Amino acid sequence: MSYQSKYTTAEEAVKLINSGDRVFVHSVAAAPQPLINAMTDRAPELEDIEVIHLHTEGDAPYVKPEYSDTFSTNALFVGSNVRKAVNEGSADYLPIFLSEVPGLFRKDILPIDMALVQVSPPDKHGYCSLGVSVDASRAALQSAKKAIALVNPNMPRTHGDGIFHASRFNALVKADEPLHELTIPNPTDVEQQIGQNCAELVEDGATLQMGIGAIPNAVLDALDGHRDLGIHTEMFSDGVIDLVKKGVITGKKKRSHPEKVVASFVMGSRDLYDFVDDNPMIAMLDVAYVNDTAVIRKNPKVTAINSAVEVDITGQVCADSIGTYHYSGVGGQMDFIRGASLSEGGKPIIALPSTTNRGESKIVPFLKRGAGVVTTRAHAHFIVTEYGIANLYGKNLHQRARALIDIAHPDHRETLEKEARKRFNQFE
Repeated sequence: MSYQSKYTTAEEAVKLINSGDRVFVHSVAAAPQPLINAMTDRAPELEDIEVIHLHTEGDAPYVKPEYSDTFSTNALFVGSNVRKAVNEGSADYLPIFLSEVPGLFRKDILPIDMALVQVSPPDKHGYCSLGVSVDASRAALQSAKKAIALVNPNMPRTHGDGIFHASRFNALVKADEPLHELTIPNPTDVEQQIGQNCAELVEDGATLQMGIGAIPNAVLDALDGHRDLGIHTEMFSDGVIDLVKKGVITGKKKRSHPEKVVASFVMGSRDLYDFVDDNPMIAMLDVAYVNDTAVIRKNPKVTAINSAVEVDITGQVCADSIGTYHYSGVGGQMDFIRGASLSEGGKPIIALPSTTNRGESKIVPFLKRGAGVVTTRAHAHFIVTEYGIANLYGKNLHQRARALIDIAHPDHRETLEKEARKRFNQFE
């Protein structure tokens, strides 16, 4: 199982990529920039290369117009580095539940020819870790015909499903560069209030799922007084660290992986990456498992907190687009909204400010033309803004409209009521 002879340069390694290959790029903060750049530099020598990935941090040079004759991009989540290309039509977006992405690779629906990943250095037994992103990258690596690894000492070694022997890789490239980091600004007054409102719904002993951003951080900031919380989430960021250190997050009440923080990827500061490094409390697992509703529902009081672009007065949730403009992706929202609703005492929550930065209402009579419904009105339970909590579960359309208008911004309630009367004839 010798692998030492496989070390080479990025430029030499990417010569393993052939015309016609489908190339997977490691997710989020693990995107291996030197390999991406070296692959793109080979554009004059290649043709018909499909690049496929979830959200990635850093540059995505393969979407530049000058490389369109060589590369096409199939994004399973639309990040900022490919958003312009997707909306201009020079790259594509594939909407899919995050839990089902690994199946695309394992079932050969989208067979992978080459996987470009970033790993921790081999340990004394020759094993590397996928570190901060196991997600669907594990499945891509397992099923890929060929694989190149960027070996970086800055990649934390995480426990769980992301362990591969160095002999798995066709080529190894040494690098010593910082991982992509994310700095989340302090929450605004509105976001803090949303966090407080969400925290009211969190019970002691609950299992939490939440994303990355100001609102999830505001929720975590408001949980200091809680006890024995658990984490089972597709991703987490720095906000979890203090609650673990304070003993608020213990995982003692979890039935699935008790006393473990379960996730499929992390994104945040260097402090976060140091926190997960060789930490046996952190279990980084395959997202097909983490986001499986049958697994999620095993835990008690699963409280899933997700965001939205807009919500209509019947409870339809748009979360991946602004009208026809593709902004992000389906991701794991529905996996956890459904998983939480099936959990004993679970609470699926959609949290959003009542207005956009331009002052437009995010509670709307109708979703914008072309908007993607990520969470259907049948799946929606709790909608939270800075003005309160609307519980839609068990409510008819009239009752839903009333509850949602009551948590809309006061400047927009009268207009929303007029629209509700037009739509429902009888409305008070």
